[in-house]
Amino acid sequence: MSKKTAKVKAPKPPKLAKGEAEQVRIRKEVGHDFALKDDAFGRKRLAVGTLEARRIYEVSNDGPPGGIVRVRNVDPLTGITSLSRQQREAGMRYREDFRVSAQDGVKPMALTERVDGGRIGGGVADRILSAGRAYADATRALMHWEVSGVVQKVCCHGETVKSLAEQTGEPRDVVSKLLKIGLDLLAVHYGMMLMRRPRG
Repeated sequence: MSKKTAKVKAPKPPKLAKGEAEQVRIRKEVGHDFALKDDAFGRKRLAVGTLEARRIYEVSNDGPPGGIVRVRNVDPLTGITSLSRQQREAGMRYREDFRVSAQDGVKPMALTERVDGGRIGGGVADRILSAGRAYADATRALMHWEVSGVVQKVCCHGETVKSLAEQTGEPRDVVSKLLKIGLDLLAVHYGMMLMRRPRG
C-alpha cells in the first residue's frame, strides 16, 4: 500500500465547534486545565456534562496575556486560580458531604434506621447519615474557628473571598490564606496529601 493511500484512509478528527475551540483556548491560557480532557485524537476538549464545562469564559482587551478574563456563574473554588488541584478537590468533597447531609425529608426515619440497621427503603437516609458524619469529621479537622468559618462560607455557601473580605474588614490575602490553610487541612484529612491523618 502506498503512503498516499495510507494517508487517505487515516481517520480525520472532527472539527471542533467554534465556541468550544475558543473556550478551550481561553482555559489553557488562564491555567484552568481541570475543565479539560483529551479526546481520542489527543486534543483538549471541554469535559462535557460537567458544571465547569457549562461556564462561559469571556475575554476583553484581546484576551490574556494582559487581557481580562471574566467567568460567568463562577464557582468560588474554580474561580481562585491559585488553588492547587488537591485544595480544589478537597473543597469540592467537603461541599458534597455538606449538600448531601443537608437534604430534608428523612429526619424522623433516620434514627430508626440507624438503630435497627434496616436496609429496605433506607438507602437514601443511610447515605445522608453517612455524609453527615463525614461532614462533621471534616469540620473537626479544620480545628480553628476562623479557618472553619471561611472554608464553610466558600465551599458550602458559595461566597467569594472578595465578599468575605468586605464582610469581615480583613484584607483579601488574609481571607485567601485562611481558605488555603483550611483546604490543606481537608486534603490531609481526606488522605489526598502524603501526610495522612491516623485513622481511629
